[in-house]
Amino acid sequence: MAEAYPWQEQLWQQLAGRAQHAHAYLLHGPIGIGKRALAERLMGSLLCQRPEGLEACGQCKSCLLLAAGSHPDNYVLEPEEADKAIKVDQVRDLVSFVVQTAQMGGRKVVLIEPVESMNINAANALLKSLEEPSGNTVLLLVSHQPSRLLPTVKSRCVQQACPLPSEEMSLTWLAKALPESSEEERSELLTLAAGSPLAAVSLQTQGVREQRAQVVDGVKKLLKQQQSPTQLAEGWKDIPLLLLFDWFCDWSHLILRYQLTGDEQGLGLEDMRKVVQYLAQKSAQGKVLEIQDWILAQRQKVMSKANLNRVLLLEALLVQWSGLISQR
Repeated sequence: MAEAYPWQEQLWQQLAGRAQHAHAYLLHGPIGIGKRALAERLMGSLLCQRPEGLEACGQCKSCLLLAAGSHPDNYVLEPEEADKAIKVDQVRDLVSFVVQTAQMGGRKVVLIEPVESMNINAANALLKSLEEPSGNTVLLLVSHQPSRLLPTVKSRCVQQACPLPSEEMSLTWLAKALPESSEEERSELLTLAAGSPLAAVSLQTQGVREQRAQVVDGVKKLLKQQQSPTQLAEGWKDIPLLLLFDWFCDWSHLILRYQLTGDEQGLGLEDMRKVVQYLAQKSAQGKVLEIQDWILAQRQKVMSKANLNRVLLLEALLVQWSGLISQR
């Protein structure tokens, strides 16, 4: 059975309680809030032969086959390798599944996640199935970045936004999910995960607080000229690039915000507050805007899985970062 999260209850009632189901749903929202679990819960309910209210019974033949991963009328499409594209051949296989008759006499249900990882040919190959899926087929598309989808894909689906839970609800859930962590640690993890509770758990598993402490220490040594960009770039080899770019993007944003407002409450997490304040006072605003544009452009390349020279990219980032105070 797919996990049910407390912040999805209202959304679940609205989605699963529809009198008639659409042929395609696009569930979109930030990563780490349980969209995949919501889609799997709906998939179970749609395939179940004896649903109990809105939920799958978990006992019928259909539910047992689904739990075993061998339901003939269920199809899950995802990248063959983590962080790679969904290819056109994979979508063609899906299309041939969609045109077949349901083997168990009920619905066929397809789950695609993340839908934005389809390349342009794959997305175009899917359009016909989205427009007129044959028989009683429901397609569930899960997207973390709907802005990357073709408008033609979005327009053929019922679009369902999946919002972030409130901070209070997230922290209550995290207290049960991470009982070993202190309240302060959970709050910090939630901030680092941009408010997504499942992403916060994932960050804790990756040891992100230790990684962040290493990066913060490195940035301080860089500004004091105790370590060079090259030494740091090589020392950070085990830290995910996207995480590094997220943090530098956030710090550049906080510097700008402080330059514009002088608000000491808006300096971000405790570990970098003094550095952010120092850089805001020492840097020219134009220079901060330039580095922020550059970071955003590089972050986009990292997200699109471009083939990047990691060490050179980090060196370039750190040279520019240290340049914030030397080029007033």
